[in-house]
Amino acid sequence: MGEHKRIGILTSGGDCAGLNAAIRAVVHSAVNTYGWEVFGIRQATQGLMERPPQAISLTPDKVDPYLTTGGTFLGTTNKGNPFAFPMADGSVCDRSYEIIEGYRMLGLDALIGIGGDGSLAILRRLAQQGGINLVGIPKTIDNDVGVTECSIGFDTAVSVATEAVDRLQFTAASHNRVMILEVMGRDAGHIAMWAGIAGGADIILIPEIPYTLEGICQHIKKRQQQGKNYCLIVIAEAVRTEAGDRVVVAEHPENCRLGGIGQYLSQEICRMIGAETRVTVLGHIQRGGMPSHSDRLIATAFGVAAVELIAKEKYDHVVTWQKRHVVCVPIEEAINQYSTVNPNGTLATTARRMGIFLGS
Repeated sequence: MGEHKRIGILTSGGDCAGLNAAIRAVVHSAVNTYGWEVFGIRQATQGLMERPPQAISLTPDKVDPYLTTGGTFLGTTNKGNPFAFPMADGSVCDRSYEIIEGYRMLGLDALIGIGGDGSLAILRRLAQQGGINLVGIPKTIDNDVGVTECSIGFDTAVSVATEAVDRLQFTAASHNRVMILEVMGRDAGHIAMWAGIAGGADIILIPEIPYTLEGICQHIKKRQQQGKNYCLIVIAEAVRTEAGDRVVVAEHPENCRLGGIGQYLSQEICRMIGAETRVTVLGHIQRGGMPSHSDRLIATAFGVAAVELIAKEKYDHVVTWQKRHVVCVPIEEAINQYSTVNPNGTLATTARRMGIFLGS
């Protein structure tokens, strides 16, 4: 059984499907295999700032009901960098020492952090500063953590987006419309590319590949000449205007909210060729709902592997999925490798061969 340990687990950054499956796997593996105690930390690092720290004891019976549920029952946050935490008076304050102190107050021997590259970078900085034994699990619907072939949440997000493409096909054809589906993808176009190909989109626009409005309109007119009087476009929220401007719903010092590129594209297409257009912004629907079988499977494998790293005292590492195996790599390597869509890679080539317009 080895030395008794008290480990903490938290979810940080945006929520996604599969987080609860990872938490469940950590608890089962830690408790049943090693007899350790597991504490779930509420609202990510903010829970460690509270006094007393907001944490709950987790047992297999407590976590089992959450396997199929979306989100994270522990809660999460993607605001408030602890090294420059926004205060009520408008100032910022370094509250990192409060988090480190909260970790120690709980008497934890190790911490498992589930997050994307941004969250993992902050957690690693905290760990180095405070001597926290940290293990990471990658999650992001954008699938942009470079060292892993898939992150928790991506498969479910793609499934939701693909279903939306499927549904829009019929109404686009029925009304001879240009239907635009705006999907998430803060800096990378993986969701748009995967769902667009899987759903048979006619045009896919992603931030990695430049485009021209003229090129888009020419493709729509080409389809019309072929007797196809409708068109389905999938566009990632991070795509910029033709002039290179970012389209946002709101600006924030820490985190801007992207949104509106679909409406921009709709207006421009209507202006240039008079096509009737409609826009669907899928938004947070991609984050929510029941996790797919793939997300549950990957999350479970990640949770078990994270506990094994703690048992081996192999800290400052993150678990990844590579060639059907879980492989651990240093967190520094994980956050320094960013994965975007290769404009000349397999999926881009596949799309072009299928007659899908990608831009240049």
